[in-house]
Amino acid sequence: MNSAAMSATVEIGNRWKPYPAYKDSGAGWLGEIPEHWEMKKAKYCLRAIEQGWSPQCENRPAEPEEWGVLKVGCVNGAIFDPSENKALPLNMEPRTEYEIRRGDVLMSRANTRELLGSASVVAQVRSRLLLCDKLYRLKVFSTEVDPIFLVLLLGSTTVRFQLEREATGASDSMQNISMGTIRALIIPVPQLTEQRLIASFLDRETAHIDALIAKKERLIELLTEKQTALISHAVTKGLDPTVPMKDSGVEWLGDIPVHWEILSLRRVVDKFVDYRGKTPEKVPSGIPLITARNIKNGRVDFSLSEEFIRDEDYDEWMVRGLPEIGDVLITTEAPLGESALVDDTNIALAQRIILIKTDKSLISNDFLKNHFTAKSGTGELWSRATGSTAIGIKASHLKETLVVVPPLVEQKAITRYLDHETSKNDALISKVRAHIEKLKEYRIAIISAAVTGKIDVRGEGA
Repeated sequence: MNSAAMSATVEIGNRWKPYPAYKDSGAGWLGEIPEHWEMKKAKYCLRAIEQGWSPQCENRPAEPEEWGVLKVGCVNGAIFDPSENKALPLNMEPRTEYEIRRGDVLMSRANTRELLGSASVVAQVRSRLLLCDKLYRLKVFSTEVDPIFLVLLLGSTTVRFQLEREATGASDSMQNISMGTIRALIIPVPQLTEQRLIASFLDRETAHIDALIAKKERLIELLTEKQTALISHAVTKGLDPTVPMKDSGVEWLGDIPVHWEILSLRRVVDKFVDYRGKTPEKVPSGIPLITARNIKNGRVDFSLSEEFIRDEDYDEWMVRGLPEIGDVLITTEAPLGESALVDDTNIALAQRIILIKTDKSLISNDFLKNHFTAKSGTGELWSRATGSTAIGIKASHLKETLVVVPPLVEQKAITRYLDHETSKNDALISKVRAHIEKLKEYRIAIISAAVTGKIDVRGEGA
């Protein structure tokens, strides 16, 4: 248990009282439960468990008038998302016995550990959605268990940990829960009226927490917008408000300092290293492979994607050009326009990334990276992009994008200024993100505490 989770558990224990009396649950992973609760095998609470269908679908969500097959991600985090589906081919007859209906309890049976055992109740659903084979539909005995309580219980950290232990699979990252595992799972079951009280309490509490999280996330958006605006102004107008200006001749750019130049990207770059058209063989460990997913918020973030190539394949794979500290990375598709500086040369580059080696007599790496971060730079990329489903930019079009180029001495001054200002903003964003993580841990902890009887919420009013 991490520090945020421990802090959340302590806070919950201080805020709500435990039940008056407890007894041994008989399940070592659960510990004690309230004295008047029962432990039952899940099979006594379920009329049936149904597994979904696995047709060959189209790689797009279904239109409202089409049939769609739900993806496993539709129940991520107990929230049902009907947009997480793939369209059934128009020439394929739907198997309507798998059609989703309001009130269905859905549970993921196979996927990554993050989704393993996630469940949700279908509150609202449009017609023509079908259950996929990686989801179960749990049909409950309405006199034994409330569907919402069951979903909260299955999604709690305590029960999901037990399901994870019982799951089978070839690796820790891909596992499966069998119907037999669910039926044999012994769960704590209070009276139906108390289940509904707990569900109602958690609905109020989680709604309050979610509202706080939404406010924090909006604050991050505003801080990010402020930072982008700051960078955009600095790299297109400079730091001196008294400097004479001239018309840039570019509609989206407006006026720029009179002594600045506008050059095509190819004029300020010595070498473009493009690995599109090649796909490396990926392995569980080795040299980190930087994909477009790894470049986010101006830096390389390995937590967003962990892929590797073999050490012995490195020289052959990187034959087009090796990275150096400070080189600029730019994503050309999915997503377009994310940029970062190379801070470790022990990396390989995947498709949809171009490595840029600048002509340092004309432009610094830091200034070019700030150019791509600015609204003017990203707007210029998007104006030359093509594609319908996946928007991207061709290497030839990228080279013709325009860059505002101040003298090097001003570039360095702008970079120092932006480093100072953005570091303060980044620190504030980090604090807000840490608070969001605490709220999320608190949300997880309070659900687990309530559905396993660690706190008594029966007297909590609306």
